[in-house]
Amino acid sequence: QVALQFPDELLADAAAVAARMEAATAAEMYVLGDTTYGSCCVDEVAAEHVGAEAVLHYGPACLSPCRKLPVLHIFGQQPLDVGRCAEAFRELYPDRQSRVVVLSDVVYAHAMGELEQRLCPEYPNIVFSRVVCGDPPGPAPPREVWRFGRQFPVEAPGGLQDCAMFYVGAEGLALTSFMLTWNCCPFSSFDPATGCGRRETLNVNRALMRRLYLVERARDARVVGILVGTLGVVGYLAVLQHLRELLQQAGKRSYTLAVGKPNPAKLANFLEVDIFVLVACAQNSLLDSSDFYRPIVTPYELELACNPAREWTGNYLTDFRDLLPGACAHVELPPAVPAAEAVPDISLITGEMRAAHLCDPLAPQLPPSTTLACRDQTRALAEISPAASFLESRSWRGLEQQLGQTPVSKAVQGRRGIAIAYEDEGRKQP
Repeated sequence: QVALQFPDELLADAAAVAARMEAATAAEMYVLGDTTYGSCCVDEVAAEHVGAEAVLHYGPACLSPCRKLPVLHIFGQQPLDVGRCAEAFRELYPDRQSRVVVLSDVVYAHAMGELEQRLCPEYPNIVFSRVVCGDPPGPAPPREVWRFGRQFPVEAPGGLQDCAMFYVGAEGLALTSFMLTWNCCPFSSFDPATGCGRRETLNVNRALMRRLYLVERARDARVVGILVGTLGVVGYLAVLQHLRELLQQAGKRSYTLAVGKPNPAKLANFLEVDIFVLVACAQNSLLDSSDFYRPIVTPYELELACNPAREWTGNYLTDFRDLLPGACAHVELPPAVPAAEAVPDISLITGEMRAAHLCDPLAPQLPPSTTLACRDQTRALAEISPAASFLESRSWRGLEQQLGQTPVSKAVQGRRGIAIAYEDEGRKQP
């Protein structure tokens, strides 16, 4: 049993592909009609619903390693004018001694070999990245980069900061993730759809300033919603637990929410949440939250806000697995500081004082049978909940039954039509 995962634009061909695959392999094929989260990630949850033993993933992919099922990626082969691309590269880098790393979208990986044959004789210091799936078998060599499903050696004496980046592909989340992660490198790109090369004018500093503003919002937040944006990437359960413990020691209340693909309408139902943190793949985690009622940050930004030992060094991390113990960018939490000895901190947004130290972890939760306490002599029982307290403060709390308070009346015929134009509009009600 094999699951076939297609992006929305290729679903029209899914039935024909599945029929041919069944005829050629005698295996039972299942088409995943809708992905739980981003289409770039392998949807292991939907595949497990049909008992699939493997997944064939079609179209663009973020190449995040999966937890359980073996995956075969079929990127597709979008057309690329290699001659025009090489010409654009020469225009952008007239110095033949330039140190350049060539990256590409996965749908153009098939043409990188021909491009390499054209440019390597002219540019001795050019390096082409290789598309790889999964993690390296062991620790990566010190002069080699293995990130975002790309692997390439770094031969510059000063490391990666002495190299420029040339990206073959359209503008999108993959390019933005590359530019934020390797923000010390100047970027250029070639869009195969338009046949034009350009120096990327995305103001990385402005984008980072926007992300650091969200870090300040996270420091001010008291209630944090942890959005589960993936159920298949390796390490997502570990980072969820890591974020819960971090927020607990930072004195913040957290709620874990699984809402599928986040949108403003879904998250607007959780008004008691001050900020959300999205646990997703490296591409989908950089969500533009300008249309949302509450900002959305990445796990790395939440760590910057809540872990006093982590400082901003200029290196931005989009892969949440880098934050876990044993990873390259893991930073241990400092010991807790008593509230009387803590140095006060001032919010740069509200101007109010806030706690910036870690507190002792709360006592372990009691068994459910003893979490309720008597509130008054009438033996009414109550359990303290920030969400319930917030609901009490709202003027409208949803539909209330009000049993025994509403007089009984006969059913009458209501209005007919749609809200924009009811049939009885314009008539005087009797």
